[in-house]
Amino acid sequence: MGVNMPRVAMVFAAGLGRRMRPLSESVPKPLLRVAEQPILDHVLDRLEAAGVPDVVVNAHWQPEAIRHALAARAASGRRPCTTEQVETALLETGGSAAAALRAGLLGPEPFFLLNGDAMWLNGPVPALRRLAAAFDPARMDAMLLLGATTRAVGEVGHGDFAIDAHGRPRRPRAGEITPYVFTGVQIVSPTLFDGAPEGAFSMNTLWDRAMAAGRLGVIVHDSLWFHLSRPADITTAEQVLHSALNPDRDNDI
Repeated sequence: MGVNMPRVAMVFAAGLGRRMRPLSESVPKPLLRVAEQPILDHVLDRLEAAGVPDVVVNAHWQPEAIRHALAARAASGRRPCTTEQVETALLETGGSAAAALRAGLLGPEPFFLLNGDAMWLNGPVPALRRLAAAFDPARMDAMLLLGATTRAVGEVGHGDFAIDAHGRPRRPRAGEITPYVFTGVQIVSPTLFDGAPEGAFSMNTLWDRAMAAGRLGVIVHDSLWFHLSRPADITTAEQVLHSALNPDRDNDI
């Protein structure tokens, strides 16, 4: 059975990145460099490798820098084809995706949503392909890629979700430490946004509604993933990436 890979994605690149200061005071967080290229290019590389042809990238903080980065990527012949959605006010994740959907930028079929700082190493099957293969729009309005806290590079706190014996997600109970964190990668159906509020709101609003209806799916990433929140996380990510790409570097003869 073939994978119904989405043809469109949206990357969230509009946030202020306050926890990444001072690095993000003059550079949008998605344009901070990890392993010799902007984080945003790592995200777009994953979408290019998955064969997703069209990507909407939202921008608010220093949108001209995002625009320049996207133009430079296009000029070098790298894909996917990108469209910048400039937001005069921060709309948060849910509001940004809803605005792009209303503007006709995301189309009528399921699409990927990715945070502009989402980075991960693929397992045996690329994560985006796994997500697309597992997503069933007849039974789900959204599916999240969760990462195990034990496989996170960077501090992740107390977790975002637990998963029951039937594979259904739930939120943490009061004081509970849960084993899974949202990686910043998801696939959603336009139906998730039916009746969505106007203006700024978080995707959490829609996830909780879908979860209550039994229509929020999750899969767990099968490799390392990176939580890039503070300046020290960039250094750690580069060290881990170097080790992953050069596993024998300390054993050279």
